[in-house]
Amino acid sequence: MSRFVRWAAVVAAAALVAGCGGGSSGGGGDKGKDTSGAPSAPQAGTSAVALPSSLTSQKPDWGRCKGTTDSAAPSGDWQCATLKVPLDWARPDGATIGLALIRARATGGDRIGSLLFNFGGPGGSGVSTMSYYAATVSELRKRYDLVSWDPRGVGASEGIRCRADRDIRAAETIDATPDTPAEEKAYFQDATDFGKGCERAAGKLMAHVSTTDTARDMDLMRQVLGDARMHYFGISYGTELGGVYAHLFPKNVGRLILDAVVDPSADSVGHAENQARGFQRALDDYLKSTGQDPKQGSRKIAALLKRIDAEPLPTSSGRKLTQSLAVTGIVLPLYSKAGWPTLTSALNSAEQGDGSRLLSLADEYNDRDSSGHYGTTTHAQRVISCLDDKQRPTLEKTKGLLPEFEKISPVFGDFLGWDTAGWCHDWPVAGQYDTPEVSAPGAAPILLVGNTGDPATPYEGARRMADELGKGVGVELTWKGEGHGAYGNGNECVDSTVNAYLLSGTVPKDGKVCS
Repeated sequence: MSRFVRWAAVVAAAALVAGCGGGSSGGGGDKGKDTSGAPSAPQAGTSAVALPSSLTSQKPDWGRCKGTTDSAAPSGDWQCATLKVPLDWARPDGATIGLALIRARATGGDRIGSLLFNFGGPGGSGVSTMSYYAATVSELRKRYDLVSWDPRGVGASEGIRCRADRDIRAAETIDATPDTPAEEKAYFQDATDFGKGCERAAGKLMAHVSTTDTARDMDLMRQVLGDARMHYFGISYGTELGGVYAHLFPKNVGRLILDAVVDPSADSVGHAENQARGFQRALDDYLKSTGQDPKQGSRKIAALLKRIDAEPLPTSSGRKLTQSLAVTGIVLPLYSKAGWPTLTSALNSAEQGDGSRLLSLADEYNDRDSSGHYGTTTHAQRVISCLDDKQRPTLEKTKGLLPEFEKISPVFGDFLGWDTAGWCHDWPVAGQYDTPEVSAPGAAPILLVGNTGDPATPYEGARRMADELGKGVGVELTWKGEGHGAYGNGNECVDSTVNAYLLSGTVPKDGKVCS
């Protein structure tokens, strides 16, 4: 089982494609002027915590980066270090944990400061992703140190592994859209077992990996890096994290870019409905590009999935392509328009009875390598989101929601509908909120980039984030494009607007459209 809000899937999609061939005006009248980058003393946010000097006076021991079992060490002039943060932010002078950091120093002389990146998930590793993304943001590196990190519970920062590889393989055979009482029992038992595995692996950390915890880590990071203001680039889930940071520390907001914006007004069911709409919209656009009628094409794919549910397809590896793996394989290439030809090939093969290509796509998404080893992104994703989300929809409620989900999307609706009940079922730790608080009165203008063809974080989320941040704070930029995220996807208008904001502090007019 894996949720779809994962910007890291774009990296996987890009690698696989290469292998296969008018609202309120933010800024209070200061548009075009730098309202966020002037150096001055950092200020306490709305939820500032008094910290011991042992934390605030840290001097990271930057040195050569090392590889892990899941990723190789980056080449070139990348440096890595460890930052100590409180295990429990309610007890900042208590036990600490270590967060893995990575950076590359600014290449130009007129340095602004650090630009912190979160690539989404939740659960995505910044340490393993930052060096791959550096070419995309090379212009920004002229004036910023590029910095990222593995958030608590992720990768090299006390990373949580809830299951062994053999148990993950076994769980892939469980039907994520159960049709019988026996399948329902297996589905929910699997969810219970996964939660217990996470609890055993995480221990005390299980209750301290929330988005709020990570936002507080970010502000300590800002202080230790020596920045008067937080300059930040958040993508996908990273936009929710950025919004929570702005709420907690509005006076410390510098230049914040939120690209592929999560809707902060949606609860867990609302997020699932948003994603059903978003992926169906992207699938419709894909089908149109192939000359198919979207409704007829969707019915054809839904029929294929139903056949696979009844009888999984054989593959060249000897493994079976289940319905759940097939859905995941369809999802991955929808994250980027460049993946659409790969999707065509995989669907054609599946129609002919060969599930190999869809299985390969699903493995890319699920962090499974050629040796059968799985990464832990989806483990951390579930641990973090189930600590954040308070909702725990029952089986009865979910069954009542299924007709609406299937109406929204005949291909993805059933999968995402059932996910609302199974994802955090019987979770060992209670969730914290229905929706995140992101209001940030008094913060500098924050640039929100929405893409009309975004499947994972539908375009409407950018406007809702702007509304929630508050008047004069959220500034919306729209790209009429395809894929998850906008910056670095080849649109000069988007890239130049973002660069001008980050490098010169130039805030665009709210509602600007790039087509």
